[in-house]
Amino acid sequence: MSSSSLKIVIPMAGYGVRLRPHTWSRPKQLIRIADKMVIDHVLDTFSSIPDPARSEFIFIVGYLGDKIEDFMRTQHPDLKVHFVVQAEMRGQSHAIALAKDYLGGPVLILFPDTLIETDFSFISSETASGVTWVKAVPDPRRFGVADLGEDGRVTHLVEKPQDMDNNLALVGCYYFKDAQALLHAIDEQIQRNIQLKNEFYLADAVNVMLEHGLNMRIQRVDTWLDAGTPDDVLNTNRYLLDHGHDNTTEAYAHKKTVIRPPVFIHPSATVENSVVGPYSTIGAECNIQSCIVRDSIIDDGSVVTDVIMEHSLIGQAVNIQRKAGVLNVGDQTELSL
Repeated sequence: MSSSSLKIVIPMAGYGVRLRPHTWSRPKQLIRIADKMVIDHVLDTFSSIPDPARSEFIFIVGYLGDKIEDFMRTQHPDLKVHFVVQAEMRGQSHAIALAKDYLGGPVLILFPDTLIETDFSFISSETASGVTWVKAVPDPRRFGVADLGEDGRVTHLVEKPQDMDNNLALVGCYYFKDAQALLHAIDEQIQRNIQLKNEFYLADAVNVMLEHGLNMRIQRVDTWLDAGTPDDVLNTNRYLLDHGHDNTTEAYAHKKTVIRPPVFIHPSATVENSVVGPYSTIGAECNIQSCIVRDSIIDDGSVVTDVIMEHSLIGQAVNIQRKAGVLNVGDQTELSL
């Protein structure tokens, strides 16, 4: 394995508690948002990396990780992907340390709870030893932030600051020119037992590197989307449908159905005698009959009849009849009057 090829680490071993009941049966990375699954949107983020054919992905999986492996093998067979299992939830740094056998040379780390729009093409000519992606937010207190020195370089990362003086929130994307230097910092972090709520956070490993003189800069992003809760998933669905992921023109072909754009209706879905949209996604092999669907996602293989739903998240292979309201229904559930 060439140490100079870019390694892309995506830690995704969490339980996705905030997205239950959907995450009882699959990882949150396999939830549909607009035309693709979350993991597909994450992978799209890397379309601008230099020399993608030489890049290698390291997925750190845990709960239901076999479903991620199956999905990648069937849907993205051309990508070079290694899978590392994090059996015990000991934090981000611990997860990255588990991947040490695959790490050497430059490394890009992205936490897939969030989706960002950024251009990675600069990486091949980057002069800084580290880059952290940030977004200015109105209230940074529930995020981590990057403190900057007078020269604009990062001096310290602060988790959940108490004040609002610095609004440059960390979006969960990092680049390091030398993965081994990061691994040494994680070793030191663990030896010094620098943790929060019994977990080792990557921000603290970065602070160890900064203590040792790491030259790190920030890269700003304008678009930072979340996929961690049902509300976040629906908000992100709205954004994506507004920004190139709708197929309203094709959706007009469905029988006796009113389409209120933007929407995404999978070509294999059947929709009849319904009103769909705005901001609605209907997945593959769904059958929708006599429904009104607004601001909702109905995932693959579901059958929905005589239902009025709004701001709802419906799982895969669900059967719903004669219901109305806001619904949050996990996979393979039957619901009717």
